[in-house]
Amino acid sequence: MPIIDLLRNNARNYADEVALVELNPEKTELHRSTWKEYSLIEQPVGRAYRRENTWRVFNEKANRCANLLIRRGIKKGDKVAILMMNGIEWLPIYFGILKAGAIAVPLNFRYTADEIKYCLELSDSDALFFGYEFIGRMEEIVEKIPRVKLLFYAGDGCPVFAENYIHLVANESSEDPMIPLTDDDYAAIYFSSGTTGFPKAILHKHQSLTHSAKVEQAHHGQTHDDVFLCIPPLYHTGAKMHWFGSLISGSKAVLLTGTKPQSILSAVSSEKCTIVWLLVPWAQDILDAIDSGKVNLADYELSQWRLMHIGAQPVPPSLIKRWKAIFPHHDYDTNYGLSESIGPGCVHLGVENIHKVGAIGVPGYGWQVKIVDENKNEVVRGEVGELAVKGPGVMTCYYHDEKATKEVLQDGWLFTGDMAMQDEDGFYFLVDRKKDVIITGGENLYPVQIEDFMRAHPKIKDVAVIGLPDPRLGEIACAVVEAKEGMTLTEEEINEFCMDLPRYKRPRKIILTKVPRNATGKIEKPKLRKMYAGESVVKTQITG
Repeated sequence: MPIIDLLRNNARNYADEVALVELNPEKTELHRSTWKEYSLIEQPVGRAYRRENTWRVFNEKANRCANLLIRRGIKKGDKVAILMMNGIEWLPIYFGILKAGAIAVPLNFRYTADEIKYCLELSDSDALFFGYEFIGRMEEIVEKIPRVKLLFYAGDGCPVFAENYIHLVANESSEDPMIPLTDDDYAAIYFSSGTTGFPKAILHKHQSLTHSAKVEQAHHGQTHDDVFLCIPPLYHTGAKMHWFGSLISGSKAVLLTGTKPQSILSAVSSEKCTIVWLLVPWAQDILDAIDSGKVNLADYELSQWRLMHIGAQPVPPSLIKRWKAIFPHHDYDTNYGLSESIGPGCVHLGVENIHKVGAIGVPGYGWQVKIVDENKNEVVRGEVGELAVKGPGVMTCYYHDEKATKEVLQDGWLFTGDMAMQDEDGFYFLVDRKKDVIITGGENLYPVQIEDFMRAHPKIKDVAVIGLPDPRLGEIACAVVEAKEGMTLTEEEINEFCMDLPRYKRPRKIILTKVPRNATGKIEKPKLRKMYAGESVVKTQITG
């Protein structure tokens, strides 16, 4: 079924129950809405700004948005982009676009003006919803995007070049337009991380979105009584597809602004959250805050919290060992996925397999997985090769990029570009990105393995290993290391710790600085390589 049918079902079955909560601990001033028809509830909780919508209101908001788009000429198959920070209007607008029969095009809120223009043009977007934070960037390009006929501003203080969405939509009908849709209709265009240049446009059908909801519930058992805490940005498949577990179960979700340990734990406590999806840095920050005494767990009600899961990046086993020592009652899962496979879940560990922490897991619900060599032939178990996945969530294509599509899609298999191996028990382990493998003196180094080892150091908060050019060895391993807050860490300490690694795996260069990560928690290795390739001021480390 199309994903919008799940929203319709919830509006019928749980009309007056809470669907979405927006919680912003950093915001204290209330900006009351003028659109009374939306039945928007706003109230302060302590110092936090809080709003909530029921399933009925959520559905009605989506209907109003859809009717506005239809009245303004948006037709089935047209593209409508969203450039907004997380908030209570994000998902109703997304579903309003889908209910109009259009294709939703979420944009990364970190995009520069030029990247916004590029993505709008690549996706053939006909309309755009944007928020307050993007006025300046839109001013730079508004005259350069003639195809985008409709610019809807969702916020206070509408700029002159846009239309006030809040005022317009309040006058639209809340009746469902009931545009006929099937699983085979196109639903959304997501963008790749752009680690190799400008991002690619990833086209998905409704089938992909609906399957991701089924996958999430199959893996994490969401019931109507669960409460999901969503922190990552909704433009990304990871956050939204995890939220689809709340959509399919008709359960409450909390959209939290901010990643401070105190904010996360306060939200879990006040909203009675049962499921929390974290990125590695946020989990580390929570543990560090507890260890340092900055956070006292006795101040929070956390007994209902049943599941902590992590995705978007390799997870150090040492982190989960620390987590389980503090939260022994938590189930834990890790999810592997990419936007081309509609986000998390094509491979997952499974809460019953915590003894295999370090693996990305086994094939997810409805998915097939294999590892292949450079000729696309399956390797024997235990050998490293490229991970390939197949299932109902695989993208249709890279929009307007037939060549790139043919490179990664063959016979229904998506070749991920990630290097992995399968152990004797059938569990898959992520080794590294194909393009991140370091070849030093003829040996293949997989940075993830070195990073996992180094993160076990008690003073290391984060680490990224990259390859830098070397005239003799071709490349050498360089470790960019971030120390835990308030701790002093020296190169000598790191080198001594790394003596337990095989000699060829020891980093030849150490850089002590902050490790940059993007909004979805991935280490920005292209940025690091650009910064430090050929760097002459950092001394070479002699190891052994």
